[in-house]
Amino acid sequence: MFPNQRLNIKYQIFCNSPRAKFKIFIFLICIFYFLFLIFYLTKAAPPEELKTSLNKKSQELQEISAKIRENQKNLEEAQSQSRSLEKGIRTLDATVREIGLGIEESEIITDKLNLEIESLGYTIEDAQKQIESNEKSIIKIIQAIQEGEAETPLIAFLKNKSLAESVFEAQSLSDLHSGLTIEIDNLKKRKEGLSNEIRSTSDKKSEIEIEAQNLKNKKIILAETKQEKQNFLRETKNREQVYQKLLSDLEKRQGEIALEIETLEQSLRQKIDPAALPQKRPGVLALPTKGVLSQDYGATKFARYGYRGKWHNGVDFAAPIGTSVFSAEKGRVLAVADQDRYCPRGAYGKFIVIEHENNLSTLYAHLSLQTVKKDDIVEKGQLIGYVGKTGYATGPHLHLTVYASQTFRIGPSKSCGPEMPFGGDLNPMDYL
Repeated sequence: MFPNQRLNIKYQIFCNSPRAKFKIFIFLICIFYFLFLIFYLTKAAPPEELKTSLNKKSQELQEISAKIRENQKNLEEAQSQSRSLEKGIRTLDATVREIGLGIEESEIITDKLNLEIESLGYTIEDAQKQIESNEKSIIKIIQAIQEGEAETPLIAFLKNKSLAESVFEAQSLSDLHSGLTIEIDNLKKRKEGLSNEIRSTSDKKSEIEIEAQNLKNKKIILAETKQEKQNFLRETKNREQVYQKLLSDLEKRQGEIALEIETLEQSLRQKIDPAALPQKRPGVLALPTKGVLSQDYGATKFARYGYRGKWHNGVDFAAPIGTSVFSAEKGRVLAVADQDRYCPRGAYGKFIVIEHENNLSTLYAHLSLQTVKKDDIVEKGQLIGYVGKTGYATGPHLHLTVYASQTFRIGPSKSCGPEMPFGGDLNPMDYL
């Protein structure tokens, strides 16, 4: 018999032995793990073109945000010096630019969200493939365990030539059990990851719907602001003397309104029952908008010279025109009004009042647009309007007043029409 024939016979005997089959199966499992690792590390990724587009949109969003901040700074400077007709016109022009930039921002956000949803589609597809591969791996390991556990320890010991081989086979079986546990854990994590990605996709689709609503409303605000500029030019007749007379009359009216509000609310503050109010703590009310606290509550520095009543009955959040405003708590809408129809630039302008179930009522003033109506039931965090500078506002901001509900009422004003909110005001920062 030739040497090659002897080797072939030994190889066939070795391959047909149960111990060899088991070891070969273990080897194949290791190869499978190795191939799976390669697949995992080189799994399909979103096309390079999609990544580039996403990065570009992120960059565009940063650039437009920078432009909005710069324009807001220019707007504040123009407003602080707007005692001339020329600077008054510049203020209106900066306001129009601010809203236009807000519209552009909404369009970029929408484009970016669509690209992110497309990218999530690839991530979801990869996760599904990984789960499928995981499940196949688990099946193979279970089959190997079943084959290994079909023999009793005594049979396994007798069929092996040495104790070492028996121990090796037992250890291999233990390793399979450990591998099965790991694979099941990985499968669970990947399924959780898939659920998160699907949920994230759903959330981004909702964000697109919200941004579409914002875009539509910002275009309405832009049209109204352009009309406001035309009205301003018509009223002033493009003459400095006329403008100064209008400005003087306006300041007188603003003083009368502020004094009327503070006189009534000073007495109403005395009627507040602290026992009926929620405990003072952060989170009772949610922040109603994204902005910077620009004026605090009470006898602030600005209130002492800017208001006849010397008192600021709420807090102000400076933010670009068109910034979303949300309900601070669940409640019923008591009022939606526009005081500029009775006393332009004299009081709260476009405002909303919401009565909450915790005996607090909230006023949102100087809005550019309202999106709710009287008697609507709104949820905490629901969109109710947009930041503006209607009424007596030196710049774009949201004015928030918190009243004790038992003292609140809406009634006619001696100086500003039939709908003026009055109440015992509280410090909003005690609840935000």
